[in-house]
Amino acid sequence: MKKLLFKSIEELHAYSGLSKPENPFFSATHIVPNNVQPATCEESVELVSLTCDFYNISLKNIVSGELIYGKTKYDCNSGSMLFTAPQQTLTFKGLVYSAEAFHIFFHKDFISGTDLYHQIKKYNFFEYQVNEALHLTPKEEVLIKSIFKNIESEFHNNQDEFSKEIILSQLGTLLRYSDRFYKRQFLDRKQINQSMLSQFTKILNDYFDEDLVARFGIPTVDFVAGKLGVSHRYMSDTIKAETGKTAIDQINLFLIEEAKNLLLAPQTSISETAYKLGFEYPQYFSRLFKKKTGMSPKEYVESASMI
Repeated sequence: MKKLLFKSIEELHAYSGLSKPENPFFSATHIVPNNVQPATCEESVELVSLTCDFYNISLKNIVSGELIYGKTKYDCNSGSMLFTAPQQTLTFKGLVYSAEAFHIFFHKDFISGTDLYHQIKKYNFFEYQVNEALHLTPKEEVLIKSIFKNIESEFHNNQDEFSKEIILSQLGTLLRYSDRFYKRQFLDRKQINQSMLSQFTKILNDYFDEDLVARFGIPTVDFVAGKLGVSHRYMSDTIKAETGKTAIDQINLFLIEEAKNLLLAPQTSISETAYKLGFEYPQYFSRLFKKKTGMSPKEYVESASMI
């Protein structure tokens, strides 16, 4: 596998045949080759991994080739947005994309000391995998392209004291629209979401049926996401869109249902139930149980005995 690591935006520009960026911490490019033929990103059929020390927001149409994360392949021929955070690795092979492409690269230093530095942390899609890209509708693509062009125009304009503020404002708008369109995508993919929820539940059932809780403790969000082949952020957002609850909430609810069954078994103490479910401290189990059911484990057992 060919591995590419870019510590600076300038290094990536040089590798891609682009002119030196005007700002070492920010770059906005709109690539439009002279011909209408697709542009090849990497002609080699070998796997190529790309890692950058800065944020990347891209809009392009994938014509052929593979974007790969782990064992999952992503292939789409419609307008797609990819978001990568610093140190996130993108792997691809024989990638060919449409003639037009938009890219925004920026270091954390560019947004340090601004509201965007804190706001960007709430956008989970920077931690999604490449197979979880945002697929735009034609209308959405027109809007996103206009924002890209506004940012590029301002960046390459004669910069003054207002330039960075305007760029940051436009960048914030781009991220807010991306967040909105991702939520639309979750709704449009309701059947896929339901399938993921079913698989999510099956993984938890299998985990307890195989008594893995005794060896590894309470199943984590990362464990379930790994079994599903998606990022934990994407899984949690997908499940929340379907149920209104996060993946952690769903795991906790699953634990509570298992606990109810165990608590009603003859001669089983609250502490034994807690340990069987993977809780290191019975007190934590009791707090969680009361939070989710409105009564303590002891109160639950007493109420069940009266039925």
